[in-house]
Amino acid sequence: MANPVLVEVTRGTMVESRHRGMVVAVDSAGRIVFSAGAVDHLVFPRSACKAMQALPLVESGAADHYDFSARELALACSSHNGEPEHAELAGAMLARAGRSVEDLECGAHWSFQQETLINQVRTMDRPTALHNNCSGKHAGFVCTCAHTGEAVSGYVGYDHPLQREIRATMESLTGAALSQDVCGTDGCSIPTYAVPLQGLAHGFAKMATGEGLSPERAKAARRLIDACMAEPFYVAGTRRLCTEIMALAPGRIFAKTGAEGVFCAALPEQGIAIALKCEDGATRAAEAMVAATLARFLRDDEALHTALMAKANHTMRNWNGMAVGDVRVTEALTA
Repeated sequence: MANPVLVEVTRGTMVESRHRGMVVAVDSAGRIVFSAGAVDHLVFPRSACKAMQALPLVESGAADHYDFSARELALACSSHNGEPEHAELAGAMLARAGRSVEDLECGAHWSFQQETLINQVRTMDRPTALHNNCSGKHAGFVCTCAHTGEAVSGYVGYDHPLQREIRATMESLTGAALSQDVCGTDGCSIPTYAVPLQGLAHGFAKMATGEGLSPERAKAARRLIDACMAEPFYVAGTRRLCTEIMALAPGRIFAKTGAEGVFCAALPEQGIAIALKCEDGATRAAEAMVAATLARFLRDDEALHTALMAKANHTMRNWNGMAVGDVRVTEALTA
């Protein structure tokens, strides 16, 4: 089936661009409560599933052994801006395990956020792996291996014990069989697996509610979700939608973006989780989609609903501040 147009971008009185996509919301039992598009389609979650990948950090006892607070756990689930606070905390996590930036296998890059990038260029010769948007997740990986006694070197490899454990964890959460056939390599060098969009949403519904999980996993999962909601700056950063959405309703919304137009979110109070994919990979459309989808389940809170819809539908301005068009979601998301 052809995925519907979920977001339009206008210029003047004309629609200049259209973004097709698929979105699904499920309850903790996996029942679909809203959908649009081919929700059984395989998608790479990319960074949207980092909270799932962080479960071994908690379940192994490493998080408690190194006395990690909500801030460190949020960073372990993050795709951060590389702001000074992010890089400093990633380094501190490694130091607690007697490790350093040299142990990170995620690579280094400049910040993707313009203001942070400008500050980096002014203050350093080059970025380190601590500035990689995935450094928190990788610091969590290193700490897990250091605690369990697994080899730290090569922890990104498909056959490394940690990656095997993450693969099994994601299979259990999503219900998908994961193998080399659906495996790619993520931007930070770890394996990434294509899973049905509906299964991805169900996995987050399980994490947010604990339903269908063992008591130990339910406790670990909720600890990570709660950490992200409590410390949204460390999940993304300044002027990032993940951070802004969670800050709108502290403790009520979990949200995490992934590359190529993927977003996952959860509403623990309602026992609902959301997964979506903008077909062309556009972040601007994925952000509008997740804001509008969350808003449909929060109509009883007028102020929060209005704030979310303001992020779904917003005016674009040029460098002179002139309004030139709008990003807007279609009736496929709002009806």
